[in-house]
Amino acid sequence: MRGVPAIWFSLIVLALLAALTAWIDRAVQPPQPKRDGSTRHDPDYIIDNFSSSRADRFGNPRFSLAGVQMRHYPDDDSTELVRPAFTQFSLKKPTTRIEGQRGLVSSNGENVYFMDNVKVVRAATRSKGELTVLTEYLHIVPERDFVETDRPVTILQAPRTVIHAKGMEYYKKEGLLKLFGNVKVHYERPDALPMPPLTIEQVAGAKKKAVRVASASKAKPTVKSSPKKLAKRKQAKKKVAKKSVTNAGKPKTRIRREYANHTN
Repeated sequence: MRGVPAIWFSLIVLALLAALTAWIDRAVQPPQPKRDGSTRHDPDYIIDNFSSSRADRFGNPRFSLAGVQMRHYPDDDSTELVRPAFTQFSLKKPTTRIEGQRGLVSSNGENVYFMDNVKVVRAATRSKGELTVLTEYLHIVPERDFVETDRPVTILQAPRTVIHAKGMEYYKKEGLLKLFGNVKVHYERPDALPMPPLTIEQVAGAKKKAVRVASASKAKPTVKSSPKKLAKRKQAKKKVAKKSVTNAGKPKTRIRREYANHTN
């Protein structure tokens, strides 16, 4: 009878170990996928021709976002945009408008991305002309008033200042613009002769036109000579040939110069 409690104690310990093993196994197993479609990257709603805006605590407009189509994805709370147009407002600074063919907004609107044929236009001020930026990719942080790109960028500062770079960072609050990688600047002094302002289309096509002109200058044009000019060239060649034949047998004259050495 004394061995019975010991056996029951051993069975209880084994049962506890089995239950603990089952609990650990269930804890380390990945959760079963939900069948409600929330884990798939599928849009839960689509809006066409949308427009939204956000204001500060005083009711002043801070920025607005519009586009042809908006697709929201619940798995990561991201939003894809088709032909988006983002406008940023400020009381003491000029308005900035950004356009692109595609866009992406992260969760809670913390990051906004523009892709393909991105164009940025900052309105003119009393002291500075309109600023236009062309690139293929742009990252915006609206709350920080921060814009950056690591792709080639072309900047036109009206009337005729042109800048080419491989990357850019723009801090709107500080009014600071940083350019990176093989920066090229074309600047005309204010006292230069008045010229019509450049357009961004002219600036964007300047490189392509330069390449075409360079390739065209390498090809030498063929000019056809008249029969009279050809006859004169033949006669001149015959005269040169006769002189070389007559002078072939004559000994060449040598001129010898002697210099006297003067010693003091």
